[in-house]
Amino acid sequence: MYAIIETGGKQIRVEEGQQIWVEKLDVEQGAEVVFDKVLLMNGSKLVVGSPYVEGATVSAEVEKQGKGKKVVIYKYRPRSGSSHRKQGHRQPYTRLVIKSINA
Repeated sequence: MYAIIETGGKQIRVEEGQQIWVEKLDVEQGAEVVFDKVLLMNGSKLVVGSPYVEGATVSAEVEKQGKGKKVVIYKYRPRSGSSHRKQGHRQPYTRLVIKSINA
């Protein structure tokens, strides 16, 4: 059984027991999160929502809060008197473990 949920402006295909990385959620480590924006469910039959499947939820447990690998942004403008700029960014994330998919 799998479902497609919407979180952080993205759509993610999830199954029970799967680990997923999503945009940072404001919850503590070890807490349970329930997603009610389920777009599609596939169990004994395929159910497609318009836009969401009514009564369907996906529950997950927060395993870790963290930051991704550093991405370096380097802007350089040639022929402008050595104009350049270096900047780094680490995107925060939340790692979840899917516990159950409820129809």
